[in-house]
Amino acid sequence: MIRFFFIIIFLSTLFSCRKDKVSFTPTPFTVEIPSHFPQMPIPEDNPMTREGVDLGRHLFYETKLSGDRTMSCASCHQISKGFADNLAVPVGIEGVPGTRNSMPLFNLGWDDFYTWDGRQATLEEQILEPVPNPIEMHLAWKDAVYRLQLDVAYRNKFFRAFGEEGIDSIKVSKAIAQFIRTIVSGASTFDVMYKFENGLSLSDSENTVLQGIEAETWAGYDLFKSLNGADCFHCHNGPLMRVKKFSNNGLDIAFNDQGRALVTQNDSDRGKFKVPSLRNLSATGPYMHDGRFNSLEEVIEHYSTGIQQSETLDPLIEFSSQGGVQLDELEKQWLKTFLLSLNDTNYINNPKFRDPFN
Repeated sequence: MIRFFFIIIFLSTLFSCRKDKVSFTPTPFTVEIPSHFPQMPIPEDNPMTREGVDLGRHLFYETKLSGDRTMSCASCHQISKGFADNLAVPVGIEGVPGTRNSMPLFNLGWDDFYTWDGRQATLEEQILEPVPNPIEMHLAWKDAVYRLQLDVAYRNKFFRAFGEEGIDSIKVSKAIAQFIRTIVSGASTFDVMYKFENGLSLSDSENTVLQGIEAETWAGYDLFKSLNGADCFHCHNGPLMRVKKFSNNGLDIAFNDQGRALVTQNDSDRGKFKVPSLRNLSATGPYMHDGRFNSLEEVIEHYSTGIQQSETLDPLIEFSSQGGVQLDELEKQWLKTFLLSLNDTNYINNPKFRDPFN
């Protein structure tokens, strides 16, 4: 009887000390979207949460995700450089150069395809690429996940971000995607011009900006939109300042990089690349898919006199037969002045986007 009594006491103590399974519900997060922007589509399988965004921000700056622990996503997408890197092409952990310019990371939540050739349809899919890529971060995902699992702080962050235990590459990509979707750029002088032009209400501070916009900037905007002027508007328009298409913009007669055709295997896509946004050009050069142009002057000169004829040249490029739109020097200056109005320093200086480890 005494032995039986102690067994009962032991079992009662054991079960009373056993903890219920811990659960956590992530906190919904709403992206701050400028009033003149469309709503951002959020994937149903990756809803925005405060904990997910926080985890993604840490992972974006995490060097454990590279083979030699020296690189992170932020190495090629630096906040001070508009989330680009100011190199013609990026260089990976082993000193091997890439083949295409690092695209800046802003307003990606509105995109339907990613990379210069559009080979990925979602932001989450794109984020899975750089870590195992041998000329980028060069680390197998299983090894990257193992490193994260050894860190109790990350184990806790993943649990809070997804409401369940466990770390894998899909959760890593989802968290980083959530963070990147918060990187919104929409507070430039151009945004004030756009809202004014479209009859949208302006705040007091925006009205002040409006009053200070010089005639030269408006003249450049008129050129930008004119079929007989710079004719940029076919590929770059709306608040996001780009259209969702691939274009051969007359850089070459023959193509060292086949561009979109590498994905589609269609000859009609040779030399075509994703049309980028024209926002924040001061911070994000050099320009074009291969970073061949170091200055805005070179870019403007290309469209003015440097268009190269080829079978897949975009038919919307006016005056291609004469090499371009043939702007005079004053018009080139006006156009550059307008392009500079697309600079947005607010997002570059936003502390919510900065390295959380510093």
